[in-house]
Amino acid sequence: MISSGLFVLPGIAFSKAGPAMVLSYAFAGIMIIPAMLCKAELATAMPKSGGSYFFIERSMGALPGVLAGLANWFSIALKAAFALIGIGAFAKLIFPNANLTPAQWEWMIKGVAIGFCLVFTIVNIISVKSTGRVQIIMVAFLLGIMGFFVVVGIPATKHANFANFMAKGWGETFATAGLVFISYGGLTKVASVAGEIRHPGRNIPAGMFSAAFIVTLLYVSAAFVTVGVMDPSVLSGNLTPLSLAANQFMGKNGLILLSIGAMLAFVSTANSGILSASRNPMAMARDGLLPGFLQRVSFRFGTPIISIIATSGFIIAVIALLTIEDLVKVASTMMLILFALVNVAVLIMRTSKIRNYRPLYRVPLYPWIPLIGIGLYAWLIIEMTAKMDRLPLVTTVIFVFGSVLWYVIYVRRKIRRESALVYMVKSAVSKEIYRSELEEELKQIAFERDQIVRDRFDDIVHRCDILDLPNATTSDEMFRLSADMLSKRTGMDSQKLFEMLQQREAASSTVVEPGLAIPHIIVPGKGVFEMVIIRCKEGIRFEGHEEPVRTVFVLAGSADERNFHLRALMAIANIVQERGFRQRWMQAADIEHIRDILLLSKRKRDVPTREKSNQEDDG
Repeated sequence: MISSGLFVLPGIAFSKAGPAMVLSYAFAGIMIIPAMLCKAELATAMPKSGGSYFFIERSMGALPGVLAGLANWFSIALKAAFALIGIGAFAKLIFPNANLTPAQWEWMIKGVAIGFCLVFTIVNIISVKSTGRVQIIMVAFLLGIMGFFVVVGIPATKHANFANFMAKGWGETFATAGLVFISYGGLTKVASVAGEIRHPGRNIPAGMFSAAFIVTLLYVSAAFVTVGVMDPSVLSGNLTPLSLAANQFMGKNGLILLSIGAMLAFVSTANSGILSASRNPMAMARDGLLPGFLQRVSFRFGTPIISIIATSGFIIAVIALLTIEDLVKVASTMMLILFALVNVAVLIMRTSKIRNYRPLYRVPLYPWIPLIGIGLYAWLIIEMTAKMDRLPLVTTVIFVFGSVLWYVIYVRRKIRRESALVYMVKSAVSKEIYRSELEEELKQIAFERDQIVRDRFDDIVHRCDILDLPNATTSDEMFRLSADMLSKRTGMDSQKLFEMLQQREAASSTVVEPGLAIPHIIVPGKGVFEMVIIRCKEGIRFEGHEEPVRTVFVLAGSADERNFHLRALMAIANIVQERGFRQRWMQAADIEHIRDILLLSKRKRDVPTREKSNQEDDG
């Protein structure tokens, strides 16, 4: 997040909004909140590589998926281009006395940016990777530099520089918030690697929220200091504002320190931007939304060479063809489109009521937060168009038209994947219950996310019979139905099993808590353990109990399975005590959804026998 949006953009923002650009940074930080909250929910429900593209494609279908995938690709690539421009901008500090016209300066900046883009392209092709530890050290160093800049700079600010604070009006202030929105673009990119994060339900929201707070505070404070110490005529449109601001109150050492911090940020953002952006077309190609050659991997280096070259070519083209200000507008517009789609995705996933959508974090104040986000991002694009020029709106129209055209020509005939939106429409049109492919995919994602390794109890749940009784009934009728199911599994006489269940119930009630019963019997043989699961929404009447039973686990095991019998009872206890179990149980659409509830339980699993022996060997 700490890159050109902080080290380059304040000068351009000041030329648009004046001193009120401090508020523009604050407003942009507030406006990112709906997208951040929605991304947190989607990332904890579907922690898969691809981030926004994956969420939007699975929720809305192939066409919005194309829009999201391309918007994500372009927004990351444009952010990388902006960072490269930041590197080029420092040519002015290196050659302060060069006698060049403004147009010549712009082309010198672009030339340096294109040169570094070629260098980073080669770096990405040969797969030189920076470690996480280096990244952490660099970010800590940057935060230290910026903290020092703010603390030392605040006493040096001049009140006169904030005169006529709102001289350019609220309209320009909000339009500038849209312009600087790109500064916060890195905040939600963690969703792209959500599948590799431990405890995503806790760590993804915590990481996003803490980053949002720290960086917003840093941006606003740094913007305040920059406005407060620099002459307005020098600040307006300047491409190295923070470095020059540091020079005002810390001298040459401050200039050097901030320049080092800026270059570190630019290099990191540009290089990682090419890396991240190039993976997007590769993922889309694998899903059939782009031509297959884009996923081609270099035999020698193991990197997606075609995708990297295509991404770098796009970056070089926008650097050469767009002015710096236009580049920022286009990048912010792409990001606003993407964030609006993310908010729509949450609305669809929740409204569709598709089973197995189980986010570990949920957007508060739903549906108002996503609706506010959609309105905000649309309004920002319109405000940027009204107060600055038509480029954001024209870019949006061209981008949407081009994406739809690509979908019609290439994608539509190839993709038949069902989205949550299609599921929602089918469910509304027809009352017939069916199982969507997306539900199966979400179940597998949940298994991976929660690191569920199936144990013996899961295997039994996976193959056991489940009865979903439509009407109220008696315990005897339920026992008869259960005996019929168990008879098929054990080979025993159905009548005999029925009598054994009746005798067990007569000895002592198997209703263990209101609404839950666990009848269990011992059957002849060795290594036998079977289960029948029953749901009855209207309730089963057990003698001596006023409240009807709606959840039943019927267990039948041989005498040598006593230990597993106890483990099965413990597993059932953990499942039914999970928060929201009763609501999910009653809302399950059919037998397979009931089975999913049990299989996706977060109960502690028994370590499989083979894994146990391996652990003992390792010990």
